Amino acid sequence: MGRKKAVVIFNLGGPDCLEAVKPFLFNLFYDPAIINLPNPLRWIIAKIISSRRAPIAREIYKYMGGKSPILEQTEMQRTALEKSLNENSDDSYKCFIFMRYWHPFAKDVVKDVKAYTPDEIILLPLYPQYSVTTTGSGLIDWHKNAVEISLDCPFKVIKEYPDNNFFVETIADMIRSRIDKLEMKSEYRILLSAHGLPKKIIEGGDPYQKQVEQTCAAVMRELEAEKLDHVICYQSRVGPLEWIGPSTDDEIKRAGKDKKNIIMVPVAFVSEHSETLVELDIEYKELAAEYGIKEYIRIDTVGDQVKFIDGLVKMVLEI
Repeated sequence: MGRKKAVVIFNLGGPDCLEAVKPFLFNLFYDPAIINLPNPLRWIIAKIISSRRAPIAREIYKYMGGKSPILEQTEMQRTALEKSLNENSDDSYKCFIFMRYWHPFAKDVVKDVKAYTPDEIILLPLYPQYSVTTTGSGLIDWHKNAVEISLDCPFKVIKEYPDNNFFVETIADMIRSRIDKLEMKSEYRILLSAHGLPKKIIEGGDPYQKQVEQTCAAVMRELEAEKLDHVICYQSRVGPLEWIGPSTDDEIKRAGKDKKNIIMVPVAFVSEHSETLVELDIEYKELAAEYGIKEYIRIDTVGDQVKFIDGLVKMVLEI
């Protein structure tokens, strides 16, 4: 008889209505992994930043129908993952979702997992590249809440998968399906765009930037025969700190000056949300037009593509 296993997938989360924007932002900036200051200073700063950014963020979410689509997209991934796991193993799998900064929170999901009474828990981040600000923060949050309700169960963690074949090949396949239709590939530049981080986090030993570079190198090796012009860049900068670069907006401007069209590829997101649907699809597309770029192609995130889900399944089965 097989064992009962709980697979807990987790991501950043997003507001589910316009009224949730401000508290979502507060939760984000109150995280010590994001703003590493003692209380009450961190609380005060989180209050100030979330109050100032909420009106701008609400306008962004209005473009997406008044909420983030990330939970619905993660539910599609969860459903596909659970179905495939149970088709490919004698063990019994149930998949759960928790989000770091909005519902469903870890404090609620740990109760659901405990009620399932699994023999083993597998924690699976939907962040391919590890950072203390994403995977690290999510794991801390989960463990803290699990301890509080005495969820005493053996567990394993899939920490990262920046250059695993299933992830890399899915991105490369999606790029290839678009470039195969282009007549003059030399007129295009691929912008491999990832969410940025302050330099001080990377200088403190965070592996995120190195792992983003691993992802991008692996993707371009898959496309080596195409000999495509490409560059790695970083988006979504906020605040006064110096961030890793080059920035995506600067690379868009440079592409315009070089008379290049753009193929924009998100390499650190596995689902669509504000950074793709608004920042990449609207704001950066408008910037590209401003700098004379004739064609701007955006590649989708991997979502629930079969190869990507199959890869997640394989990692879970083999851990």
